[in-house]
Amino acid sequence: MRPTTLENYLVTVRSGQWFGWSDSSNKIYANLVVLDGGSKPTEKQCTDGLTALQAAWDLENDSYKSKRRAEYPSIVDQLDDIYNNGIDAWKATIKVTKDKYPKP
Repeated sequence: MRPTTLENYLVTVRSGQWFGWSDSSNKIYANLVVLDGGSKPTEKQCTDGLTALQAAWDLENDSYKSKRRAEYPSIVDQLDDIYNNGIDAWKATIKVTKDKYPKP
């Protein structure tokens, strides 16, 4: 799932249970507590980190590449198409998806 919370970023900073919340029902930066004696990341580091995680997720899961990947026939089916119908027929099959999700 797409990262949406500060916690999604914090688990990537250090391993183990290094952080907690002063109010577990309101997991915002102001309630972030460091439990391992390490330094607390800045609020900007946290928001920038979450933004970067979201951008990476979007690129992988909501890009033309991922949409194409979901619609292409399996490799086995593509090879079978090439063997039985030739390269031109395979290209025509693939072109439908490429045209539906063009490169930006």
